[in-house]
Amino acid sequence: MPFRSLLSVSVAVLALAACASPPPPPLPPAPPRLNPFFEESALPYFTPDFSKIRDEDFQPALEEGMKRQNAEIDAIAGNPAAPTFENTFVALEKSGRMFERTKLAFDALSSANTNDFLQKVQEDLAPKFAAHSDAIFLNAKLFARISAIYDMRGSLNLDPEAKRLVEVYYREFVLAGAKVAESGKPRLKEINARLSTLETAFANKLVAAAKDGVLIVDDAAKLKGLSDAEIAAAAQDAKARGIEGKWVLSLQNTTQQPQLQELEDRAVRAELFEHSLKRAERGDANDTRAIIAEIAQLRAEKAKLLGFETFAALALTDQMAKTPQAVEAFLAKLGPAAAKKAKAEAAEIQKAIAKTGGTFELAPYDWNRYAEMVRKAKYDLNEDQVKPYFELNTVLEKGVLYAAEKLYGITFKERHDFPTYAPDMRVFEVFDADGSAIGLIYFDYFKRDNKFGGAWMSNFVNQSKLNGTKPVVFNVANFAKPAAGQPALISFDDVTTMFHEFGHALHGLFAAQTYPMLSGTAVSRDFVEFPSQFNEHWALDPNVFANYALHYRTHEPMPQALVAKIKKAAKFNQGYALTELLAASQLDMAWHSLPAAAPRQDVDAFEIKALNDAKLALDAVPPRYRSSYFLHIWANGYASGYYAYQWAEMLDHDAFAWFKAHGGLTRENGRHLRDTVLSRGNSEDLAAMYRAFAGRDPSIEPFLIERGLVGK
Repeated sequence: MPFRSLLSVSVAVLALAACASPPPPPLPPAPPRLNPFFEESALPYFTPDFSKIRDEDFQPALEEGMKRQNAEIDAIAGNPAAPTFENTFVALEKSGRMFERTKLAFDALSSANTNDFLQKVQEDLAPKFAAHSDAIFLNAKLFARISAIYDMRGSLNLDPEAKRLVEVYYREFVLAGAKVAESGKPRLKEINARLSTLETAFANKLVAAAKDGVLIVDDAAKLKGLSDAEIAAAAQDAKARGIEGKWVLSLQNTTQQPQLQELEDRAVRAELFEHSLKRAERGDANDTRAIIAEIAQLRAEKAKLLGFETFAALALTDQMAKTPQAVEAFLAKLGPAAAKKAKAEAAEIQKAIAKTGGTFELAPYDWNRYAEMVRKAKYDLNEDQVKPYFELNTVLEKGVLYAAEKLYGITFKERHDFPTYAPDMRVFEVFDADGSAIGLIYFDYFKRDNKFGGAWMSNFVNQSKLNGTKPVVFNVANFAKPAAGQPALISFDDVTTMFHEFGHALHGLFAAQTYPMLSGTAVSRDFVEFPSQFNEHWALDPNVFANYALHYRTHEPMPQALVAKIKKAAKFNQGYALTELLAASQLDMAWHSLPAAAPRQDVDAFEIKALNDAKLALDAVPPRYRSSYFLHIWANGYASGYYAYQWAEMLDHDAFAWFKAHGGLTRENGRHLRDTVLSRGNSEDLAAMYRAFAGRDPSIEPFLIERGLVGK
């Protein structure tokens, strides 16, 4: 605006002001904004109202929530009345409501939609969370009340779930250090505080490492092999980062990257693989190796304080496996057969390289590309033929949700009136066969730079009859977001991931416990993956598959010849797939089998030795996660527990064999699984729970058959 115009406006305003009547008195100040976490959410199901939540709400609400729970705990511990189940255990289960609702929302955002502010809050609060946990679990007066009821539980008139609650609480207190001598508790608290800080720092560094570790490509010709949609998405990703005229290949959390299957340029493949492998080992601010070495040492010291030889022995006490020896024996049944099969697969792939004129030795970044060639030749199956039949929303609605409707009689109604924390999320209300409401489920499927890698399920609201809450769960994944106007076409591996995470969701949605401590997915790590991995089987069920495998343009079903190829190829590359998992499991066990007297480890040297000792150091088959980016074990609660995926796979294949023997996908079978497992939470011994479902202990044979390690 010209200066004259500005002057004219000023004069006019002054003239108006001179002629106007005196201004009205100032309005009273607006009332201070209420932190949305200080009261229960007003939305149905008490689900978080993300339209009202601001990042700055979390820290004061979490601190106030801890303060309120501390007062509640003090009242329970200091109650002058004799300890009873009601005044101790029921009171404990009712405590901490504000802290819980805030923490669930905070954990969701700080892993799926984080930012610098939330990460700073995480780091500031991590030691406070550890101290808060210690204030509860190391409270001698409280433990005395718990012990008194535990000791006389057999003579009390407790129903089975209440008795289980007493036993679980007692075990959790003991494993947290309640029986540690008073002289050892200060050091235990120091270790817990330091570990919480280190684990949070590891997780945040890993997000930054993945973001900074992307491969930036300056010539589209180097992307030959990728589809037009994938190249457009890479350009869109670069533009979003302010990098014009280039392409960005982002990293998923695993060692192997999806694009390695398609990229024709071997140098680009090698570079992308190196970016993945070294993302957190570049000697920069995001290098995680020093953190890992310290975490491992502190965990070993903590285990010794608690009376265990190793952290693995401590961590496995409350698992189905029970001991490190049981885990090692289980893995030993799989390792040699998997490695042998992987070596045979490598030889076959090397021949395929030679047929194309290649003279190089098979490297990890070649495996997926040439394995795909072998698969095409062996099974005449091309991934490019398959993807057009897997459009994400169709897979969700006509596959994942459809299978649940057929098995369990539940229905889904999409809701657009619930605020979400990020765009592109979808929300569904879930109803039982009788029309009664079960809960809510949110889906957050697309990759963002501010999201942890991988896929997971968790709760916004935990189910509890005692607290009058129904489950609100969410599924998160990291599928590539298509460019605007393009369909979200996914691989069959992605389809399997959707079914997997929804299996976790069903475990949470079907929860029917009185006590939140035992609700839904609050089971051991080597059992929690059973419902999710079992649910993967329905992805290839003929009725389900025919309903969702529809061409995104024509809506025609996938031709039966192509379906047959997918099923025939299901056991292909299983030596590789299982070996990379077992290598990660053995790495986990090796780190957590260190005694307290062991010196701080050189991470690189330790990893090489651990894989050699397990006879899983195959040059062409790296672990699914290397130590430096193994989020599961350093920050996600799977320390000494990554084997759980293979253990649960034994359960899921055995359970599916039971289903096949009893008629497959039927409402009757679904009802049986729901009644004996999915609705039971942690309300009974998990081995007994499995026996109630199958009528026997699990067999490893179906697992070996499905992986192609033994013949039928």
